[in-house]
Amino acid sequence: MKRRRFITGGAIAAILASANTAWAKKKPQRAKFKVYNGPEVTGVIIYKKRRKMKLLHFGKPLREYDIDLGFAPKGHKLREGDGRTPEGLYTINRDNPNSKYYLSLGVSYPNSRDRARAAAAGVSPGGDIFIHGGPRYRGERNKKDWTHGCISVSDAEMEDIFAMVKVGTPIMIHP
Repeated sequence: MKRRRFITGGAIAAILASANTAWAKKKPQRAKFKVYNGPEVTGVIIYKKRRKMKLLHFGKPLREYDIDLGFAPKGHKLREGDGRTPEGLYTINRDNPNSKYYLSLGVSYPNSRDRARAAAAGVSPGGDIFIHGGPRYRGERNKKDWTHGCISVSDAEMEDIFAMVKVGTPIMIHP
């Protein structure tokens, strides 16, 4: 009886050891998100007219990207559905790894001034302004300035930006 337990126990140990070895030989999976270990991004600046976005570390440029904007890019966003990208000082207020447009970082539009301006005009200021990658379907991205007021970059660039820019980072959007 003792011999049977010893043999059974040895067989189970051998099976577990071989399974463990097979698991250890698997190729490591790619991380879901990139990791950034460089200087902290302390600000984001958008230049709408030049279609550029800069990530800054205490005023020093770290990276620069070409961007697309809302389908009506000139002027400050006034109301929901106008296709404009807002202008002014905001913050990155959320991140969304499951975005409809690849990855995304939320912009704190509308601020109190935006809400007051829209209320005076009797309209909704809108919301849900993001920095994001491309759409899941490519038909929208066949032209420049295709978003509904957001700031768009390529998916590969958005992976880097998503890793670098943290919630709470100020963003200044210039005309």
